[in-house]
Amino acid sequence: MKISVDISAEHKEPYAVIYTDKMTDEIQRILDAFSTNKAPITALQNEEDIIILQPKEIYMVRVEGGDTIIYGEKKKYRSRKRLYELGQQLGTQFMQISKSAWINLSHMDSLEPGFSGTLCLKMKNGCKEYVSRTYLQAFKKYLGI
Repeated sequence: MKISVDISAEHKEPYAVIYTDKMTDEIQRILDAFSTNKAPITALQNEEDIIILQPKEIYMVRVEGGDTIIYGEKKKYRSRKRLYELGQQLGTQFMQISKSAWINLSHMDSLEPGFSGTLCLKMKNGCKEYVSRTYLQAFKKYLGI
């Protein structure tokens, strides 16, 4: 891929143009990276207090007993949104690892072999979640293993 940057006082706002003959995964990742209009995530600390979370503060989002739970560094919050809605809002630093969980890739700590070909992922805040076989190939590709 060729990249050109033109720095000049006449440019008041950054502007990007991509010339291509077809849409590729690489171009999609670039577009996702340039999209900075992701809204903050709202969650409930208790039944009355609404908390505003930035995606970088979120370690993991998973469904537990029908509720969507957002895990931060030390606390967990309940969201009124469905998992797929949060998945669309979270951004490119997140990856779905099972039908019921999304993780922040920048907060991963370690991996342990699990049962039936799965992996147990441990987050830096101590949370654990299994990478299901359905999502395992994409996860391993991301890690380069």
